[in-house]
Amino acid sequence: MNTLTKWNPFRTRQWNPMQQYGDLERSIQRLFGQTESNSNGDEPISTAAWEPLADITEDDKEYLVKAELPEVKKEDVKVTVEDGVLRISGERKFEKEEKGKKFHRIERSYGSFLRAFTLPEGADSGHISADFKDGVLWVHLPKTEKAKAKAIEVKVA
Repeated sequence: MNTLTKWNPFRTRQWNPMQQYGDLERSIQRLFGQTESNSNGDEPISTAAWEPLADITEDDKEYLVKAELPEVKKEDVKVTVEDGVLRISGERKFEKEEKGKKFHRIERSYGSFLRAFTLPEGADSGHISADFKDGVLWVHLPKTEKAKAKAIEVKVA
């Protein structure tokens, strides 16, 4: 089946205790949220680590990954392909508290993010392109000629 799948770091790289520790720490932070304190130091503000939501679709010509990146600047996003893995990384920066302005509730998540997807067999990794508009990143993964669906004419005798 030719579909994009979520990258599994345990499947594709050598075991490295320090890297595994970092992955575990990030997973725990994502599960329980990370705590930051406001500028007063009165009470901690809890914000969860975040991963942008992504939709992946396919048609006859390409796979399309659309990732929601609200309030992320184009310069703060990086798209790479290496060893058959598409990686979307970047950072949504936390709004700094200004004098005379207090935060009473923070529900949106901030910080660095990384999404990784294993490319399907039919994706042409040499011709990937990306667009960024209205807070959505569009990553176009064209299909190779071999992977494109071909119509076969059926002759009736």
